[in-house]
This record gives sequence, C-alpha cells and structure tokens, in this order.
Amino acid sequence: MLYTIAIVLLVLWLLGFSIFPAAGALIHLLLIVALVVFVLGVVQQRRI
Repeated sequence: MLYTIAIVLLVLWLLGFSIFPAAGALIHLLLIVALVVFVLGVVQQRRI
C-alpha cells in the first residue's frame, strides 16, 4: 500500500513540474513526507 502511494506521488510530482509548476512544489513536499514515513516504518519494523 505504501509503495503504491509513493509511486503515485512520484508520477504526480513529475507531471507537476511539466504541467502545473505550483502544484509540483506541493507534491514534492508530500513525496518527502511519504519518504520519511516509509523510513520510519522500516526502522520501527526492525526494532520489533
């Protein structure tokens, strides 16, 4: 599920730079947040 969200955000981010420059910045921020959540999930899963 998380991989699907990351792929969708990545595609929207790439489209945002070419079609909607203002939306590209917002999607870039969301992509960074998704990456941080993913890394935290991986780190917490290894602790268990």
